[in-house]
Amino acid sequence: MAQIPLLVIQGPTASGKTGWAIRLAKFFPLEVISADSRQVYRRMDIGTAKASLEERAGIPHHMLDLIDPDESYSVGDFVTAAREIATEIFARGKLPCVVGGTGLYTRALMGGLADVPRGDDDLRIQLNQREEQLGPGTLYADLQQIDPVSASGVHPHNLVKIIRALEVWKLTGERISDLQRKHGFVDPLFKSLSFVPDWSKETLHQRIAERTRHMVDNGLIEETAALVADYGENLKSLQTLGYREALAYLRGEASRDEIKDMIALQTRRYAKRQLTWFRKESETIWVDSCQESDRVLDLIDNLILP
Repeated sequence: MAQIPLLVIQGPTASGKTGWAIRLAKFFPLEVISADSRQVYRRMDIGTAKASLEERAGIPHHMLDLIDPDESYSVGDFVTAAREIATEIFARGKLPCVVGGTGLYTRALMGGLADVPRGDDDLRIQLNQREEQLGPGTLYADLQQIDPVSASGVHPHNLVKIIRALEVWKLTGERISDLQRKHGFVDPLFKSLSFVPDWSKETLHQRIAERTRHMVDNGLIEETAALVADYGENLKSLQTLGYREALAYLRGEASRDEIKDMIALQTRRYAKRQLTWFRKESETIWVDSCQESDRVLDLIDNLILP
């Protein structure tokens, strides 16, 4: 079976991935598959920076607004759906274009998904109790010792991912990073071309600041308040970048200007971690976001040639 051409535009938050896809749609008959772990949620539009309806006009977008904010979604769910959608797009004579900043999603789609065990609630409770009893950072230190590769790719405060990695180790005796490296598709479905928009640190930080101001000034707090009214403050999807700072405002703990600074700071830190991830992707091509359009077009032409 011939491989399906797959264009991938990934990179850090606020790097203009959506803009790249929209511009490229003027030259190629592409359809977008979102690879963003939060854009699958309905009613979470502003804080996840979904493309507006105007931006999407005439360009089919897939994998948006799939589930309610209190439902769960995994990388396995993404891979299964994205592979099916990409196959359907190609069958229609179009180019599937994956766009997003969730590097694990794109890596799993192109290279495979580790065969890891399902979650163990009792074990997770035990791990949480260890963190509570011994203090913040205990589990991250455990992960650094057991699986330094996984630890380097996760924020020290991201207990969900830290616990998952420790859980896999305890259930299988293998490090999750080793499982992910060993397990790939035997017969790859796609021949892929992956780009990352390359900005200077100063320019990226400026773009982050501008997007943060736009989010807060255009309804992030109101969007968060509506979700709290229906689901409560403890909703897992609200404990993420942008929404947790909006919660601080709603609780009277910070002003609008203060949460803008908070969001921008945390977004810069998140973007730094994303960049570290993408620099480890050996086949990704870094392109100057202003000067290399012709190069990108030529590479895509070669991708779609039979």
